[in-house]
Amino acid sequence: MSERRPMPSGVPSSLPRRGVLALGAASLLVLSRPRAALARPSLEAALAAFTGGAPVHDGRVRLDIPPLVENGNAVGVTVSVDSPMAASDHVTRIALFNEKNPQAEVAVFHLGPRAGQARVATRIRLATSQTVLAVAQMSDGTFWASRASVIVTLAACIEDLT
Repeated sequence: MSERRPMPSGVPSSLPRRGVLALGAASLLVLSRPRAALARPSLEAALAAFTGGAPVHDGRVRLDIPPLVENGNAVGVTVSVDSPMAASDHVTRIALFNEKNPQAEVAVFHLGPRAGQARVATRIRLATSQTVLAVAQMSDGTFWASRASVIVTLAACIEDLT
């Protein structure tokens, strides 16, 4: 009878040697993928996913965010949309996007005619100085937007931003 040798620590003894080799090969495959395949979607790609490729018009949206921020960990943002918020004409969604954070889509707010006002306020994290974009979808299917450039002196979300 052959004696079974113990496996290195951290590997279950019931896992055969071929399983360990297959696991190692799979790990190398994941690590060898190009960085572009693992990169976050661009601002344009996230916007296209939100709008379904529909055109985005400037106007009707007001984005209030400080142009200079000392600390990117909690940046106050207010988005208001010029809309009567009536059953026939109202805002259905408001989305916030950014240019350089690890995720391009920051938040999506769903509204209806009973909301009273087309206005949302929140705090977001900003990795570095960048452009922030607010987009509103109207009940007629049109999209309206506003952009703002923000300078951040102390960054948040520190990761590989290249």
